[in-house]
Amino acid sequence: MSVRIGMTRLARAALLAAALVLVAGALGQPVRALESAEQELPELEGLGIFHQGGAQVPLELAFTDEDGNPATLGQYIDGSKPVILTLVYYNCPMLCNILLDQFVKGLDELDWTPGQEFSVVTVSIDPRDDAAGSAKKKAHQIENYGRPSAAAGWHFLTGDDATIHRLADSVGFKYAYDEASGQYRHAAGIFVLTPDGKVSQTLLGLEFPAKDLRLALVEASAGEIGNALDRALLFCFHYDATEGRYAVAAMNLMRLGGGVTVAVLGLWLFTVWRRDRRRRRVLAEGTHS
Repeated sequence: MSVRIGMTRLARAALLAAALVLVAGALGQPVRALESAEQELPELEGLGIFHQGGAQVPLELAFTDEDGNPATLGQYIDGSKPVILTLVYYNCPMLCNILLDQFVKGLDELDWTPGQEFSVVTVSIDPRDDAAGSAKKKAHQIENYGRPSAAAGWHFLTGDDATIHRLADSVGFKYAYDEASGQYRHAAGIFVLTPDGKVSQTLLGLEFPAKDLRLALVEASAGEIGNALDRALLFCFHYDATEGRYAVAAMNLMRLGGGVTVAVLGLWLFTVWRRDRRRRRVLAEGTHS
């Protein structure tokens, strides 16, 4: 099932800001007025993130890791734990850096760590990026994260254009290269994959609350990680593919509320019945005495 994910106001603002950068170009040309930049937005038609729930990521795709070694996706998506996939590029002037920084902020509020309960794979969409760029970006993000042990579970990869497009297409990430600026037009979001590499959730935007990350990982793992409280929260919150976020499951809460109401009513009726039965027994004993 393919669902076009609606942009949040924050995501729209970020895309507009990215469009401003693209309009300005890579050589520091003056940025046009906001109205002029908005006229450029139709060029983003057809780009964005399309949720591909249940789609399989090609595990055989070959990339190069941050150490310059050949690697396939299957080395990191090996069936042992859920995986968060991020698609960025290292020379991105703004959007990718904001996304990664906000992602790290969400991770920092999560008491799980990459390499333990889950893994993270970051792939550059720019075939010009290389292992040195991967190593530099990884070092920066791990330092920003403040958990050195996460380096074992967060991998940065580069590849050729065809391979990158196969991966991006499999998760519904539609982007384009802008010849004039030498930059990429793309939306913001991350992809949560099951341990065997199927798309479970797509979290859209530039903010990734620990609650959303945790629920997405629990759901992607089919309950293999997390606890009873997490599973209870999944009853109260559901993944909204049109918004790319977890939202209150109103019907479930209504059912829960209805169940609680029935239970309270039943308890009240039982109490009234017992009280009435006790009163009748006392009256009966008084009559016989």
